Amino acid sequence: MLETIALVLIILWILGLVSSTMIGGFIHLLLVIALIVILLRVIQGRG
Repeated sequence: MLETIALVLIILWILGLVSSTMIGGFIHLLLVIALIVILLRVIQGRG
């Protein structure tokens, strides 16, 4: 479940890079959250 959410956030971030710079800050924040979730999963040994 969390991996799916993280993947979606990363895809949205990539789309934000190529589509608009106005929402880039928000999309970048979502990417950071997605990376934190992935790191937590790996640290917990479920990655």
